[in-house]
Amino acid sequence: MKALTVEPMRSGSVRVEEVEPPVPGEDELLVDGLALGVCGTDREIVDGDYGAAPPGAERLVLGHESLGRVRSAPPDSGFAAGDLVVGVVRRPDALPCGPCGHGEFDMCRNGGFTERGIKQLDGFGAQQWTVEADYAVALAPELERVGVLMEPTTVVAKAWEQIERIGARAWFDPGTVLVTGAGPIGLLAALLGVQRGLDVHVLDRAEDGVKPELVAALGASYHTGTVADLAARVPLDVIVETTGANPVILDAMEHNAADGIVCFVGLSSATGTVRIDSDLMGRRLVLENDVLFGSVNANLRHYEQAARALEKADHSWLEGMITRRVPLADAAEVFAAPSADQVKIVVDL
Repeated sequence: MKALTVEPMRSGSVRVEEVEPPVPGEDELLVDGLALGVCGTDREIVDGDYGAAPPGAERLVLGHESLGRVRSAPPDSGFAAGDLVVGVVRRPDALPCGPCGHGEFDMCRNGGFTERGIKQLDGFGAQQWTVEADYAVALAPELERVGVLMEPTTVVAKAWEQIERIGARAWFDPGTVLVTGAGPIGLLAALLGVQRGLDVHVLDRAEDGVKPELVAALGASYHTGTVADLAARVPLDVIVETTGANPVILDAMEHNAADGIVCFVGLSSATGTVRIDSDLMGRRLVLENDVLFGSVNANLRHYEQAARALEKADHSWLEGMITRRVPLADAAEVFAAPSADQVKIVVDL
């Protein structure tokens, strides 16, 4: 069978090649791969920035945004041939640490976790793959065209869960949310904000094209200015920052509303130095009871939340997020930075 593989930490080593088909263990599903989402993490692994192959292997099967159909399943696993499934990305560390031992492996404290397609476990970028039944999540059949969006949806499902838990420290009734960035994570964060009945604003650089169209179709407001410009007009009760761009991060930190919450889910790739007025920032945080926090990855609970969010969403809107589909044979060519009018690239397996 064919798979998309890379030699971690070696730029330019990505290729589609023949690999041995997987043999499922007694607790594993055998899955026919349907689609694979491509994201910034995959691009960074292909660029040689990080990643780790399974122990004893030189190459890693790439891909963590999965979608497949069960070919065979163990008895009493809760799955059957024909089921639509995704695989959970992270596995708890072997020790385990406290969070991992309580099923919160997305909050691993010692870094001993492994991740499919990223760290020491082969990913889902293959025509067939296996997954433990305990780390597989079923999707409704009607999500076959868009179910590949499940993993990025889990990331924002966790972010929203954490926002609401932090808000519960006191009276919390947010009206307005700003999402910075209209990539896949940003659009899905906006979707979950709309599903919560909030007044959602999305900020991005694209002046026209698919991004503002998707935001408008969602019933949200699209902006191309700055966080400060928008904050002068509406109180930004919640900000979900997805760009990882230092100027946007600083703007978000300074212009959230009093008692506001800023959630960072974007990773900065910048290497430059940025000056912060620590006195001003500290006084704002203290005097306004602000919270700034980061969120990454997801556990099983967030996969279940994401599945419900996708089922509830307009499926044609979700399909509009997928702006390019390529066959597996051409998958090695899709790792350049996406153009401004592109949202999600999907590889058909």
